[in-house]
Amino acid sequence: MQLGMIGLGRMGGNIVRRLMQKGHDCVVFDQNAKATSEFAKEGATAGNDLTDLVDKLNKPRAVWVMLPAGKITEGTVEQLSNLLDNGDIIIDGGNSFYKDDVRRAHALRARGIHYVDCGTSGGVWGKDRGYCLMIGGDTAIVEHLDPIFDALAPGRGQASETPGRERRDPRVERGYLHCGPNGAGRFVKMVHNGIEYGLMQAYAEGFNILCRASDEHLPADQRFDFDTADIAEVWRRGSVIGSWLLDLTAIALARDPALREFTGTVDDSGEGRWTLMTAIEEAAPADVLSAALYARFRSRDRANFADKILSAMRHEFGGHVEVKVAAE
Repeated sequence: MQLGMIGLGRMGGNIVRRLMQKGHDCVVFDQNAKATSEFAKEGATAGNDLTDLVDKLNKPRAVWVMLPAGKITEGTVEQLSNLLDNGDIIIDGGNSFYKDDVRRAHALRARGIHYVDCGTSGGVWGKDRGYCLMIGGDTAIVEHLDPIFDALAPGRGQASETPGRERRDPRVERGYLHCGPNGAGRFVKMVHNGIEYGLMQAYAEGFNILCRASDEHLPADQRFDFDTADIAEVWRRGSVIGSWLLDLTAIALARDPALREFTGTVDDSGEGRWTLMTAIEEAAPADVLSAALYARFRSRDRANFADKILSAMRHEFGGHVEVKVAAE
């Protein structure tokens, strides 16, 4: 199947690579002309600009936008809406707010253009591991795009079968789900990221307690000099708290138990805030998720080892680099 890709950063570029490995045809464009030409060398068709990319796609066209949420995505979707024809499809695979997806879908539908929101989880590892996809849009359009989603998803892998799923959607077990109409996919991804904040904070606080077990203010016979790298590793082996986030933490700690490359200043990319805003609208308690978000705010004033653990996890799964805070 043919797909246009706009945005060749960490996620967009690896999505293109995975699709090409699976035999799909990709037409690509990035504002960085060097990035576009590099992917052309790898087998993609280069678009010189949005118009050229659209012209090189067969109808009905499908264009995936993989850009940061906000003005750049809004502007790109608006430009595409003036270039595409009736029956073409825009997929936004970034981290936009679900209410923006609902609004865009309505506006594009009036022009005869289909819109799909696709929450995409997998970070910098997705090219090899595959991507967990949470999809919102009209059923017929999502089914039309199934070859793309199936290629990007991780497949069944080594996960054991869940009892009682015999009559349920088999695509879910391969790592992608049609969550509902426009906005539903991003809503699920938003909550996914809110949960991610809470899980990361729990690990971070736990490792911070381990790290401080040797503090001098403690009684001498109650001080422990723990090897956090070894603890992370042993917890990976049969522990009830094992997870991919713990795997990534173990990688970072094995590289440097002191995490000296991190200051512990932890950024947030918006999804945690949106999750809490939605929780407030629903009057749904979210004690852990709200505490996790506020902990990130606090890290920008005074960071500790817990915050370094958070920074390390974000770097391992998403390639996120700490925002440097200027000294006062």
